[in-house]
Amino acid sequence: MSRDNAHLSLGTEQVGKLLTQYAVPAIIAMTAASLYNITDSIFIGHIGPETGPLALSGLGITFPVMNLAAAFGALVGVGGAALLSLRLGQKDYVAANNILGNVLVLNLILGISFSLVALIFLEPLLRFFGASDQTLPYAYDFMFIILAGNVVIHMYMGMNALLRSAGHPRRSMFATIYTVLINIVLNPLFIFGFGWGIKGSATATVISQFLVLLWQFKFFTDKNNFLHIKKGIFRLRREITGGIFSIGLAPFLMNAAACVIVVLINRGLLTYGEDLAVGAYGIVNRVAFLFIMIVMGINQGMQPIAGYNYGAALYPRVGEVLRKSIFIATAVLTLGFVLIESFPHAVAAVFTSDDKLTDLAVMGLRYVFISYPIVGFQMVVSTFFQSIGMAKKAIFLSLTRQVLFLIPLLLILPAQLGISGVWLSMPIADSVSALVSALLLIVQYRQFKARDVR
Repeated sequence: MSRDNAHLSLGTEQVGKLLTQYAVPAIIAMTAASLYNITDSIFIGHIGPETGPLALSGLGITFPVMNLAAAFGALVGVGGAALLSLRLGQKDYVAANNILGNVLVLNLILGISFSLVALIFLEPLLRFFGASDQTLPYAYDFMFIILAGNVVIHMYMGMNALLRSAGHPRRSMFATIYTVLINIVLNPLFIFGFGWGIKGSATATVISQFLVLLWQFKFFTDKNNFLHIKKGIFRLRREITGGIFSIGLAPFLMNAAACVIVVLINRGLLTYGEDLAVGAYGIVNRVAFLFIMIVMGINQGMQPIAGYNYGAALYPRVGEVLRKSIFIATAVLTLGFVLIESFPHAVAAVFTSDDKLTDLAVMGLRYVFISYPIVGFQMVVSTFFQSIGMAKKAIFLSLTRQVLFLIPLLLILPAQLGISGVWLSMPIADSVSALVSALLLIVQYRQFKARDVR
């Protein structure tokens, strides 16, 4: 084997130290990615006193398309990363390299295919997702460029996921940070300097990820790494693609369901509010994801540790990393709850100087963050099942909040409570799905006892 054996510590190092080693870079990376989206929104929101609020609303309309694109990216990237962790735990290095090749090929195929189909039907798609005559031009301009570079985004996300699972969390972190820094430099240049407006923001996103993708490829072409690009790994193998798709199906369905959710939210906000209400949801979504992305960073740190040790049959270590991840995630989102409920006006004002849009965003922030102290638990448990290859349970938990609870609530509550019903649907769904996650985890722990998972 090559000198690159960083992954071996996953089965020997102290779990707390490993979680810090893997989660902190992932948290930094995910927080940077969230700030990257927030800065996009801030720049777009301040394009001009009249165009800024409408451009933000147009950006909000693109969320369903972005979620669909992310669904296909997660199907391959998350599924491939989890499968890689399991195979590394089993010391199956031939399969690990074949997973790398299959992830590259699948991202290429799905990334291009999705772009072509979405570009052909982009305008009717955006209309269906809630675009009005006022917001359509902004949504179309932004999404056209993002879709044109979609294969780059898929490749970048997939390579970053594999870097973490291969024992290189810091390199994965720096990939995200480099993307953010390049984007922050290019955004004001393209939006204001070149006068490209919302098109400039999309262009900066694609270029920044393309440049970092080249850096990632440089790492994966180094023959000194046990996981590297070489002949013979690009042939799609049924056992690998099947494993990737079965594990990646949970995040795929979660993102696909999120697309439906955003459509229902946008339509509800348009029905009981106006275009600016969609812009308010865009602000709430960006702020909420700042904290959610931190928990996703914790999950990304947990995933290779749980997957490797489960694959190596080191079951007590699996239970320990789960408990520590739940505790940290709960603490983070409780802090988010306290901050947002205390200073909602100050947060909303960062994105816009429009008083009406600010008031709508404050309402949304207060409602959405009510349930945040328990959201982290549900997120960690769902990712845990995915990490150890229990795809059916991960899929079930991924869909409970969105399909079983949130969709019915979005169809019922707004008709009774108006715009408040739209906002209130989200924390109610979060609370019920957290309860379901707790029940499923209790059942699983009882099964684990026979194998000494504590």
